[in-house]
Amino acid sequence: MPTPQIAPPARRALRHRILAVTATAATAVVLGGSVLTGTAAAAPDRGPKVPQPPARMSTVGGDRLGVPGTQVDLSGGAPALPAKLTARSWIVADAETGDILAEHNAHWQLAPASTLKMLFADVVLPKFPSSEQHVVAASDLQGMGAGSSLVGIQEHQGYSVKDLWLGVFLRSGNDAVHVLAAMNGGVPKTVADMNAMAKELQANDTNVVTPDGYDEPGQHSSAYDLTLFARQGLQNADFRAYCSTVVAQFPGDYKKDKSGKPTKVRESFQIQNTDRLLSGDYDLKRYPGIAGVKNGNTTNAGATYTGVAQRNGRTLLVTVMNPAPGHNNVYREAGALLDWGFKAAPTAKPVGTLVPPLSQVKASASATPKPAAGDAKRIDASASTSSSSSSGGLWTAAGITVGTALVLAVVITVIRRRRPLPGAAPTRGSGHRRRR
Repeated sequence: MPTPQIAPPARRALRHRILAVTATAATAVVLGGSVLTGTAAAAPDRGPKVPQPPARMSTVGGDRLGVPGTQVDLSGGAPALPAKLTARSWIVADAETGDILAEHNAHWQLAPASTLKMLFADVVLPKFPSSEQHVVAASDLQGMGAGSSLVGIQEHQGYSVKDLWLGVFLRSGNDAVHVLAAMNGGVPKTVADMNAMAKELQANDTNVVTPDGYDEPGQHSSAYDLTLFARQGLQNADFRAYCSTVVAQFPGDYKKDKSGKPTKVRESFQIQNTDRLLSGDYDLKRYPGIAGVKNGNTTNAGATYTGVAQRNGRTLLVTVMNPAPGHNNVYREAGALLDWGFKAAPTAKPVGTLVPPLSQVKASASATPKPAAGDAKRIDASASTSSSSSSGGLWTAAGITVGTALVLAVVITVIRRRRPLPGAAPTRGSGHRRRR
């Protein structure tokens, strides 16, 4: 059989390919396996780069919180964490003791979206009685971001402070936030007040640029800080009432008579809480024992959520930030973490703690009598609230064994009595920058 003949041009092309392969192989040997060619090899398409947490984060609340990844101690027999959690950051903590049962990148500084409104409420809510009336000026509504979520406030109309807060918590209304900020002296002052409150709460991952959480460069918080904001707010009865309200009536237009003139009778419309663990959805049941707190969603933040729930005498806080996109995913992951927390709480060993406000640390330090030399060994050294401490200081003061009534009084003041949260559900059976 005759040997197939290769035309001269094809023979030259084949020879060039052989020489190129030989040269590449030789280069690989010389460079220890690193192949360098004149034409860059096509990199495999790995899709969008997934952001990674910093190699080290804040250690406020405990050293383990500064380590990237999931921190949990199941050595006491606690069940495994839920599978397929996708959130960039989350935390589960006991609202009363401050014990952190588990966390994942809880100090990662991320965009908070409307969960930042909890800090806004911590600052502004105590300043005005709920019955106070305010007539909205045009200037009150200036400066809102494009696509902001709104409750429907109108210029030159009067609203009670209670109305405004229901607009903030139920509809995440940026218009309500801006009106309250105007009452507080304006947006710049309110932002400064919020940053000062963050420092007071030891929420050092937080920098506020907008009072409503609307995406702006330099604005960030963390799952840890958002949980501190919720815990602080829940000590206020009005805060608890607003964040646990499922539906409410909101003031609308004044009715008009036959001639078209407005009457003194004002209409209203119903607003519903957009927290789907509280109000439910067509594909999501209301979470047993849920009582708030706040949700959010922006382009930069993705979905964010902080919730509080009670079951069998225990109150847990959960915060979830930026899970994989999907309808109600943030609530599903929050609910799964709450389920785990209620099962794990009796046996899971804390990996950190929610620290108290600085003013309470200072007040407790000044009120605590100096122990006698013989008693010094009985004081838990973990009472320090420095950023390098893995304890919770006064929030874990049950471990401090100084036998004085004064210290016990301080502990009770700091931790507060257990109390039911209003609106808790029964536990039987146990591209666009629009934001919420």
